[in-house]
Amino acid sequence: MLNFPKGINLFFFLLISLSPMLFGIGQNDDNKGYVFGASYMTMNNPFFIVLNEGIKDVVEARGDKVIALDPALDQAKQIIQIQDLIDQGVDVIFLNPVDWKGVRPALEAARKARIPIINIDSPVYDSDMVVSIITSNNYNAGVLVAQDVLKRIGENAKVVLLEHPVTKSGLDRTQSFADTTKNMPGIEIIARENANGQLEQAMPAMEQIIRDHLEFDVVMGTNDPTVMGALAALKVAGREKGVLIYGVDGSPDAKKMVKEGKITATVAQSPMGIGRTAAEVAYKLLAGEDIEKEILVPVELIDSSNVDNFGLDGWQ
Repeated sequence: MLNFPKGINLFFFLLISLSPMLFGIGQNDDNKGYVFGASYMTMNNPFFIVLNEGIKDVVEARGDKVIALDPALDQAKQIIQIQDLIDQGVDVIFLNPVDWKGVRPALEAARKARIPIINIDSPVYDSDMVVSIITSNNYNAGVLVAQDVLKRIGENAKVVLLEHPVTKSGLDRTQSFADTTKNMPGIEIIARENANGQLEQAMPAMEQIIRDHLEFDVVMGTNDPTVMGALAALKVAGREKGVLIYGVDGSPDAKKMVKEGKITATVAQSPMGIGRTAAEVAYKLLAGEDIEKEILVPVELIDSSNVDNFGLDGWQ
């Protein structure tokens, strides 16, 4: 038999006991909304700004909030930022890693806190520690570039690859070019230099290759800022004529340069599409629905023959 404190009868005891269920105390209150965290390798690239806008479009339309952070290509800083998002109690974290292997401590911290991570744009190495991976078909980007080179100049070319080797997306783009041409002895990769996907680093990397007096017919960068830095170096040296120049992103600036004949092509990604898809997956996850482990967003080569179909002023 239950013994109630003096002055409290059974009716009031039950009322107090059931009040959390009756009034929603201690439960997920939909009126408070969800808070999402996001960490991008850098916001010094319009691609990630647009990707974040894609997430925000979906999230803010539901009255919820996104906290977006920029570690500026510093993996140690990104780990600290992820811990800060965990400490704030966000519901889901969208993660674009600085270093696909080095980000593991952040993944471990989120798992310990039981906060799911949706991996966007560039995969993490420890894929079992994220609930979903949403990226462009980065491997196919390099295949498309290699196929276009073969179409334009055949099986005899000297190639420069400007890489971003600590990201899986960057690795996939340049490795797929190498894989596609590996059985063609006339296609020679004469230099592979790290530019970290940054215009400011691509320019000196290209300058060094030019100083080495290397002859080359093709320059491929892992993204559009990289090829813009490379093009700047080529122009200063007067070496841009006759060189096929390829980027990956399909950014407005790159499409204009394709239209003007300054670069050969760019492989179109859809940062807006990746962002919106990631947000939709997050809401499915929070609703307890099944979600896909991996979603690959198609890519397409943009050159002078089809650039007008994509529009010059916006992203895909």
